[in-house]
Amino acid sequence: MHIGLIMDGNGRWAKKRALPRSAGHLEGLKAARRIVDAAIELKIDYMTLYVFSTENWKRSQQEVDYLMNLLAKKLPSETDYYRDRNVRVLCRGNISSLPENARKGVEDSIRKTRDCTGLTVILAINYGGQDEIVRAVNRFIKANPGSEINVQALESNLDLPEVPPADIIARSAGEMRLSNFMLWDSAYAEFLSIDKLWPDWNKEELELVVSEYSKRNRKFGGVSG
Repeated sequence: MHIGLIMDGNGRWAKKRALPRSAGHLEGLKAARRIVDAAIELKIDYMTLYVFSTENWKRSQQEVDYLMNLLAKKLPSETDYYRDRNVRVLCRGNISSLPENARKGVEDSIRKTRDCTGLTVILAINYGGQDEIVRAVNRFIKANPGSEINVQALESNLDLPEVPPADIIARSAGEMRLSNFMLWDSAYAEFLSIDKLWPDWNKEELELVVSEYSKRNRKFGGVSG
């Protein structure tokens, strides 16, 4: 099973408590750890976390710098946590555009967990679904000049072609949009919006996602049996 999570509401969580937005992001990181632990218990195969979108660069420089610092310093410090739980870390998105220390932090986590065989956590960083598709097309054109692209060719040039598409995408904070998240891989994904802000998520919310998915009848363009 592959669950995609749009982690929304960190800023609102902080504002409700008269705290800076950075406090919300730090609590959001703690929530992500709780959800990873829950995913292990629930025997989830893949989980993609929407960490930083291609549009998030529009935020204040102070907030962007704080988020990049989390990737540079906090993410590598989490590596032992992932390794101890046999969690493999992967990344989708254009991390070559990240500041060098943030990029190295991401690459370090990927490298140190590459032999783990349990849950795969995919961090979507400097990621946008439209950008991923454009980059996939450009990869194909570069390798196959003059050839016509098809669905299979595009899929094989996505960021992580070995990872199956999302089965369900869930979003916190009650929002009802994808926000450029996994546009190709969400073609037949189920969707669920949960009102609770991301920093307040616990195992119960992930159990709700799994429970809701089990009730859905996926037709993939066909009809019910």
